[in-house]
Amino acid sequence: MTIGVTGATGQLGRLVIESLKRKSTGEPIVALVRSPEKASDLGVEARAFDYAQPETLTPALAGIDTLLLISSSEVGQREAQHRNVIEAAKTAGIKRIIYTSLLHADRSPISLGEEHRATEALLASSGIPTTLLRNGWYTENYTGSIPAALENGALVGSAGEGRLSLATRADYAQAAAIVLTSDGHEGKTYELAGDDAVTLADLAAEISRQTGRNIPYRDLPQAEYAAILKQVGLPEGFAEGLAAWDVDASNGALFDDDHQLSKLIGRPTTPLADAVRAQLAAQG
Repeated sequence: MTIGVTGATGQLGRLVIESLKRKSTGEPIVALVRSPEKASDLGVEARAFDYAQPETLTPALAGIDTLLLISSSEVGQREAQHRNVIEAAKTAGIKRIIYTSLLHADRSPISLGEEHRATEALLASSGIPTTLLRNGWYTENYTGSIPAALENGALVGSAGEGRLSLATRADYAQAAAIVLTSDGHEGKTYELAGDDAVTLADLAAEISRQTGRNIPYRDLPQAEYAAILKQVGLPEGFAEGLAAWDVDASNGALFDDDHQLSKLIGRPTTPLADAVRAQLAAQG
């Protein structure tokens, strides 16, 4: 059985490839990427594969049995791009698709949910056996703000006291690798999230504990937080989205306590303290 991984040079895709290689089950792995030259360090076969160029897709899928469709990073274009991949998968005879969706995509108020719901519908009508990995928020989405928090003396956001069931990309990547290399997952939907729900105040407290500095959490109105994100250089649409998603999180959109992720990977998800420690070590 040959496994194909789309977006394999992305942050999640690279970790999936690493996890698959560690499992050493012997299945050939193919990295499906926009720029194969950027995949030379992955140690697996790489093929040109651009979601937005349908003519590249079917040939690249030749010989692949199981496909991990990592959702496109181009918000607003995802539905069309995913449709291209699903149509190519039907033509190429792909036997199984695993798709990285959004936590509780069927009812999530987060604006990203719309394209995920559309993709899930396309998969349901494709006739290809499918597994949905509805991933919650990556811990790194928030620990990535630690350098700015240390520079400015505070962690800012609009998530209020919302409880966030965060897990690291490596946790989600391991789950994907397990589903890709084992049986019994066809037709299933996994709501994947971290074991421990935390608030941004908890994150600020952990940053303070590990750095010995007083880094409080400052909760801001959505518009003010979006303005700050734009000031530091984020594109307007992305800044507005991040602020809005934080407000959704304040209302519980990123909370889940079913522990399906830790059950799937057979271990607890990565604690917040470990993720903060890793970020601090990475920035020196």
